[in-house]
Formats: sequence, C-alpha cells, structure tokens
Amino acid sequence: MPHYRIAEVAGLLGVSDDTVRRWVDGGQLSADRDGGGRLAVDGAALAEFARAQAHAAPDPSGVGRSARNRMVGLVTEVRSDRVMSQVELQCGPHRVVSLMSTEAVEDLGLAPGVLAVAVVKSTNVVVETPGER
Repeated sequence: MPHYRIAEVAGLLGVSDDTVRRWVDGGQLSADRDGGGRLAVDGAALAEFARAQAHAAPDPSGVGRSARNRMVGLVTEVRSDRVMSQVELQCGPHRVVSLMSTEAVEDLGLAPGVLAVAVVKSTNVVVETPGER
C-alpha cells in the first residue's frame, strides 16, 4: 500500500500542511515515521479518512433518480451558439463541464451564479493512476 507524506496529504485533501499535522496530533488521522524520519500516512487509512471528511452539498432538487453521481454547484460560465452550449459548474473543488443544447440552457435558466446539480450516469468512466507501470 502506498504511503503519503504530509505535504502530499495536504495537496490531495486541499488543506494546509498544518491542518494535516493537527489531525495527526489530535488522533483523527494516523501517521507513522518513514525510513527518513518523516511522517507518512498509509494510503488505505487516507482513503478512509477522505471518505469520512467528504461532505457533499445537499441536492436541492428533491428528485429521486438512479444516477448516484450528483454534484451540487454553481454555474460559473455559459458559452452558447445558436444550437449548442457549454456550461461550466464549480462543484466544491471540482470543475464540471457539460455540453447541451442552447434550448436546454434557456429552459433551465442557466447563467453564472445559478445553483445547479450535475448528474453523471455513465458506464464509461476512465480511471488513471500516476506514474509508470
């Protein structure tokens, strides 16, 4: 299992190094010393911690659906021509881009600052890992 140094954990979770150290000192996140004497967090423990810390914004739509991947966010940009539009949302730390008809954009009233929910239902999700294998 991989281990991550404090700075890497901070980068992955979008917090400061000091915040990670406080979590370790407070016992919320376990870390051990690596061969060089630096604090390192076990990858499996980090994954569990990240899942427990994740708090998605509540879905305001109140609609039941089969898709499980819902991201609530704000529309940040809309680019339209006569037929198609590109809509960008900021959903927490994630930028989500959707292509849809301009008619749909107008029907939904999508414009910068509008609250929206990105719903992803796909059998094609590409998962990549860094580095060479």
